[in-house]
Amino acid sequence: MQKLSDRTAGIYLRPMTHDDTDLIVEWRNSEEVRRNFIYQEPFTREGHENWIATMIETGNAVQMMICGLEGDRPVGSVYIRDIDRRHKKAEYGIFIGEASARGRGLGTAAAELMLAYCFRTEKLHRVYLRALASNIPAIRSYEKAGFVREGYLKDDVCIDGKYRDIVWMAAVNPDPLD
Repeated sequence: MQKLSDRTAGIYLRPMTHDDTDLIVEWRNSEEVRRNFIYQEPFTREGHENWIATMIETGNAVQMMICGLEGDRPVGSVYIRDIDRRHKKAEYGIFIGEASARGRGLGTAAAELMLAYCFRTEKLHRVYLRALASNIPAIRSYEKAGFVREGYLKDDVCIDGKYRDIVWMAAVNPDPLD
């Protein structure tokens, strides 16, 4: 796999490995990351290892680590899941785990890199996502990366006993032949 990098943003994507498990579990359980996910249950090492076995190793998902070009240190993760090869689509997700890396445009750059990977390497036609409507910074970042709003789902999920709205967004491959 060719290295996916953005020199301006100072990041690159690399495939996630088993060695990244403890870091991912730590990040996903941090309040700053957890509160923006629809699935907010505590994240465990066993759960992540199950994700690797049932999703990554089967090809139903691809997960990459977002790393700084300088220092080669992981700062977050980006993934596509539920890859539908027949309809050439998948669901996108991202989190910036390192607090010092948030608010610097790294999520937008990582989304752009992952979309390029999805369209060029995976030959997907459509990549979609669901975001909590209250997560305005993420929605803005997704829009900058090329996602467009397609729907607004009122009271779609119940988190901590409260119904929350969801924004549905997608990016479509600009080359319809892929």
